[in-house]
Amino acid sequence: MMSTNLDNSIKRVEERFQRKDLPDFEVGDMIKMRIKVREADKIRVHPFEGTVIRKTGKGLKETFTVRKVSFGEGVERVFPLHSPVIDSLQVISKGMVCRAKLYYLRERVGKETRIKKQESSATPLL
Repeated sequence: MMSTNLDNSIKRVEERFQRKDLPDFEVGDMIKMRIKVREADKIRVHPFEGTVIRKTGKGLKETFTVRKVSFGEGVERVFPLHSPVIDSLQVISKGMVCRAKLYYLRERVGKETRIKKQESSATPLL
C-alpha cells in the first residue's frame, strides 16, 4: 500500500517536468534542433541537424542520440528528451528503417549513410 502512494507521487512529480511541446520522432528520422549553449554570461542558440540513431529509456529518463557529419568527421550527441537545453525540435523527414539502433551508420561514408524516406501516406486530391 505504501509503494502505490509513492509510485503515484513520483509519477505526479515526473509529469510536471515532461515536455509536451516536442513532436513524435523515431529512429531513422532526420531532425533539426536548436540547442541552448551557455558561453560565459550569455546563452546562445546553436543549430544541430542529424539522424536519430538511438532512443532509450522511458519517462524523464528517455534519451536519444543524434548523428551528423561535420567537416568530414562524424559527431554524435546524446540528449535527454525532456531537457530544457532543447529550445526547439522539428522532424525534417521520416526514415524507413527495420532496426532499433542504427550503429552501422558509423562505418559508412557519403551516400552509403542515406536512409530511405517514408512516402507520405496522404493521397493527392484530384
